[in-house]
Amino acid sequence: MDDIWNRFTTEMLARVSGPMKFRLLLQPVMAAFFAIRDGLRDARTGRRPYFWKIATDSTVRKQAAEEGWKSVGKVFILAVVLDVVYQLWVLHTVYPFQAFIVALILAIVPYLILRGIANRVARRELHRPGRSTSSHLPPDSLPDATGHRQ
Repeated sequence: MDDIWNRFTTEMLARVSGPMKFRLLLQPVMAAFFAIRDGLRDARTGRRPYFWKIATDSTVRKQAAEEGWKSVGKVFILAVVLDVVYQLWVLHTVYPFQAFIVALILAIVPYLILRGIANRVARRELHRPGRSTSSHLPPDSLPDATGHRQ
């Protein structure tokens, strides 16, 4: 068991300085783009922060997870594929669990964190004292994630 853990940690740390290290910056940036976009939409429509909604409300958990997956799923898949390419190039074998963990860290974690932060910051700006809210449409007239009016 110690050998597996040592190999896992050594190979995970080697990705930081190995070939294709650009993806360690590019993929979180892509996830951040989608998270900020979705967080701003959440704030405009009056929705609760995304991760909090998933963690605390079982009635909307599945729908919210599907919505999030539509945004960040392609980034996650790209992260898995690029890590498999890295593994084949450097390790000459594929460890699916490592590819999954790398994709989780590079795509899902930044998305979950930043979507909630973007929502909170935008909501604070929208409700700042002295800010005119007359120029904003009411939440019912804004499109949801599918583009339909709520």
